[in-house]
Amino acid sequence: MRWAQWVLADEPFLLGDLPVAWQISARTDTGCALAEWSAYFTPDVPGEAVADFLVALDALDQPAITLGGPELVLDAVTEHGWLRDIDHPRAGATDPMFTTCLGLGEVPPLIQDGDPRALTVAEDEAGATGWQAWAEPALGAPYLWAASFSASVPHDLVAAFAASLSSTAPVLRHVLPESTKDRLLRAPAD
Repeated sequence: MRWAQWVLADEPFLLGDLPVAWQISARTDTGCALAEWSAYFTPDVPGEAVADFLVALDALDQPAITLGGPELVLDAVTEHGWLRDIDHPRAGATDPMFTTCLGLGEVPPLIQDGDPRALTVAEDEAGATGWQAWAEPALGAPYLWAASFSASVPHDLVAAFAASLSSTAPVLRHVLPESTKDRLLRAPAD
């Protein structure tokens, strides 16, 4: 069973100082309220990437079983020209303009996961690792958007999101983010 919900709470749950807008979760046992994994997206995450994540999720018979490792995610973005992180080549990549990043690291607080070990981490211990993605138009500038995937999100689902995010195919936009207008390639309208 899987579900998605629009979430803008009175007390916002923040990723990169931005409120979470979408929480997408999956569980294998309909009798259990705890999700096997959850993914979180702030309002301005590119809609195509969220849609492709949902299409990939819908195509899975067993949405809590991964069909590959972290390399699937990194391969998805490097096929579109992204660069692997020099310091962590097996855990991160960035687009050629150094605006959008994807990394495998400790998940932020409040990220829900079905792995009970995520709830028992001591304050001085490293927590569970999951994929994070974000757009930062300039070093130290506020994030445009952020996404976080709990530790148990299958890598193949994150790879579907990453492939869409890194795609160089043109997309239709009526409004361009002011902070990145000058960095975007624009095709003439038909």
